[in-house]
Amino acid sequence: MTHRCKRLGLVAWIITVILALSPAQSFALPHQTEWVLVGSGHKNVCLFVLDLASGALTPTGDIAQVDAPTFLATWPNRWNLFYAITEGRRKEDSFVSAFRIDSVKSLTFLNRQPAGGTGPCYVAVDQSGGNVLVANYNSGSVSVFPVDKRGALGPMSAFIQDHGSSINPRRQEGPHAHCIVTDRDDRFAFACDLGLDKVMVYKFDPSKGSLVANDPPFASVKPGAGPRHIVFHPNRRHAYVINELASTLTAFAYDRHKGVLSEIEEYPLLPKDFKGQNTAAEVAVHPSGKFVYASNRGDDSIVVFGCDTDTGRLNFIERDSSEGKTPRNFEIDPPGAFLLAANQDSGTVVVFRIDTKTGRLQPTGNKAVADMPMCVKCLGLTRNFEGQQ
Repeated sequence: MTHRCKRLGLVAWIITVILALSPAQSFALPHQTEWVLVGSGHKNVCLFVLDLASGALTPTGDIAQVDAPTFLATWPNRWNLFYAITEGRRKEDSFVSAFRIDSVKSLTFLNRQPAGGTGPCYVAVDQSGGNVLVANYNSGSVSVFPVDKRGALGPMSAFIQDHGSSINPRRQEGPHAHCIVTDRDDRFAFACDLGLDKVMVYKFDPSKGSLVANDPPFASVKPGAGPRHIVFHPNRRHAYVINELASTLTAFAYDRHKGVLSEIEEYPLLPKDFKGQNTAAEVAVHPSGKFVYASNRGDDSIVVFGCDTDTGRLNFIERDSSEGKTPRNFEIDPPGAFLLAANQDSGTVVVFRIDTKTGRLQPTGNKAVADMPMCVKCLGLTRNFEGQQ
């Protein structure tokens, strides 16, 4: 009996160690917390702590002094590095900056590079963590920057200038690159150009940080739709594009070997009786792949769809208030337990709990005040209350 108890005690100890070291993707233990970055339309990046048991969001203060860090990106495999754009009106005021987080209140600025165009509005890190990609909205261009072992940005390795226009004379008088991301295999890069009604497709070489036009070089959405952001399904066979001007979501089949997007169907994001002005903003796929979420600015809502993982088709589940004004961006935390909505014009980040069986959003009653929050990013691993990994 004594030996059996000792064995059971050893097993219990091993399990405890495994749980303590497990990332948030697998477990959300009591009193674990997630670090959350929030970028502002005015100035500075703030750090918050999300309690993974209650959903409470607690500010720790500004950690990066940056002008107009309207979009942020984190590394896929290193929690303590992030990148912020400076959305300048002029080329000489437009940058992408690299930072390393040392503790809950300590940050190291690594370096910055000119964005390559004007009005950068999006930054992403490729799947390898070896390159940072930037979309310049005002000038309608995209650029790539290699990353060294420290996480610092090297000189620009690729630059593409878009050309053309579409049918909306006010918003589509010229190219307006709104995002650029790589697929989950890092073989192709996709840039939504709102001004052209196209998703530009490039062959991407992560070892060189290069972009070469694919064949075909783009996928089109309906004229006047204004594609804003694209997200890929975990199954690597589907992608979803949110269209800012039409307030719709377009589902695509994706050929991962050829880099080809083929439209499946377009879905409205607004209720039929909606009257007024609205622009769609953000789209995300739940980590389970079973749900897709999209936000409306004007209707001020988060729309929830169920996803058929075989066909890629969506079915409407619900439309919830974002509990604020102008949900420009939102983030689903890595375990898929919470959705954090950044309400730009009400100055709040609101926390919703996700029902992982139905996809529905449940208000937690938790929100935090932020200065014009325009981007929210979770940092990938859980930590204790002292902010240690």
